[in-house]
Amino acid sequence: MIVRKRPSAFALFFVVRGSIVPRIKWQVTFTVLIAVLVTMAHGTLFDRKITLTPIPFSLIGLALAIFLGFRNTASYDRWWEGRKLWGDLVIYNRSLARLIVQHVRPSADDAERPRIMVRRLIAFAYALNHHLRGTQDSEDNTYLSDADAKAVAASANPPDQILRLMSRDVAALAAGQRLDPMLIAQVEDNLTALAKVQAGTERIRHTPLPFSYALLLHRTAYLYCFALPFGLVDTTGFMTPFVVGLVSYTFFGLDAIGDEIEEPFGLLPNDLPLDSICRRVEIDLLEALGETTLPKPSQPVDFCLM
Repeated sequence: MIVRKRPSAFALFFVVRGSIVPRIKWQVTFTVLIAVLVTMAHGTLFDRKITLTPIPFSLIGLALAIFLGFRNTASYDRWWEGRKLWGDLVIYNRSLARLIVQHVRPSADDAERPRIMVRRLIAFAYALNHHLRGTQDSEDNTYLSDADAKAVAASANPPDQILRLMSRDVAALAAGQRLDPMLIAQVEDNLTALAKVQAGTERIRHTPLPFSYALLLHRTAYLYCFALPFGLVDTTGFMTPFVVGLVSYTFFGLDAIGDEIEEPFGLLPNDLPLDSICRRVEIDLLEALGETTLPKPSQPVDFCLM
C-alpha cells in the first residue's frame, strides 16, 4: 500500500511512486504516437480521408467513463472489505490473547499451554497471509512447535489447521477445568469469528469480477483511444496528440487501477499491507505474553508498505 503525504499542486504532476503511470506508460505512448501520425496525415489513411465527428466519441466516452466508474467502485468495495476483514482479525486475535493469558488457570503439568496458544494466533495471521498470497515463508513455523509445524505443513489449509489445534486445546482446558465455562464459549466464539474472517478473505481471493465484463471495458477503452485521433484531428489540429494522451491516460489509468485493487491481497503497490498487519499482531500478542524484546513495526520502503 502506498503511504505518503499528499504532494503540493506543482509536485503532484511529477510523482511517479504510487502513480499508475508505470503500468500504462506504453499504452499511452502508443496512442499518442498514433495520434501524431494521424495529425501529420490530416486523418488520411491509405489515401482515403477518415471522417469522424466528435459526437460518437462523446456518447461512447460518457458511457465508458460511467462503466469504468462502476467497475472501479466494485473493485474498491472488494479492497475495503478485505481491509475490514483483516481489521477484524486483529481484534479477535487481541481478544483471544487477553482471554487466554488472563483467565486460563495455571497448571504445574502444562504451564506452557497458554503461551503456546497465543503464539499459535501469531502463526495463524502469518499463515493466512501466505495462504491468500500463494507464498511460502517461515514466520508461521517460528511460532509453532515441531509437532504443530508438521501438522500445519501437511494440511491443505494451514490457517484452518491452526484453528483446529486451538479448538483442541480449548477442549483440553475445559476438560481440565482450567477455564470458566462462560469464557470457553467466548473463546470458541472468537475462534469461529477467525474462521469467518478466513472464509471472507478466501471468498474475495477466489471470486474475481466476471472476466467478460473486464474484457469488454478493456477492449472498448483501447478501441476508443485508438480511433479518437480521427475524430479530433479536424477540430483540434496539432493539439490532437495532447488531447488523446490526456484521455488515454484517464481511461487506461482507471482500467489499470481497477485491475490492481480487484485482488487486494496481492503484492502490487496499492494492495493491502498484509505483512505490516501481521507484524502488528505479532507485536501486540508477544507483549500480551509479557515479552519485552519486540520486533519493530513495519515501515514503508520507498513509500510502499507491504
